[in-house]
Amino acid sequence: MASAPPHPDRELPGPAAPDRAPARPDRTRAAAVAAAVLTVGAGLGLRAVTAGDVAKYGGDALYTVLLLALVVVVAPRLSPARAAAIALVVSWAVEFLQLGPVPAELSRRSTLARLVLGSTFNAPDLAWYAVGAAAGWLVHSALRRARRGDPEPARAGWRRR
Repeated sequence: MASAPPHPDRELPGPAAPDRAPARPDRTRAAAVAAAVLTVGAGLGLRAVTAGDVAKYGGDALYTVLLLALVVVVAPRLSPARAAAIALVVSWAVEFLQLGPVPAELSRRSTLARLVLGSTFNAPDLAWYAVGAAAGWLVHSALRRARRGDPEPARAGWRRR
């Protein structure tokens, strides 16, 4: 009697699955550190050459990209989707924290606190954090596929036949 195939949600990830752990976490960490440095440089460069909404909202997206890179430094075996989700949740948490007085007070005392925590809540920032998380997820996923030599994009919930 042939057994039914396992439920797709319970299958172990195959070679093209997005949740497959990287083979070399030390290389992944090193790449994430490099990405974090590049992201900070991009953010500073953006502020140096642009102003207004481009600098502000581009900086918001890059803030989440930086958080994603830092998540990968700490936990290199996380899937790109999980790393992006964690970065997005942290970005949103920091933004909602700005509804209280603490970030504004800390920002008055420290430039670093202003860069990390911001000072005032701005609802459009929430969408730009999602843009940064999506962009970071796409890049992280593409790099992971390239390292595995898998030319086909992984699709969540899809299996190769």
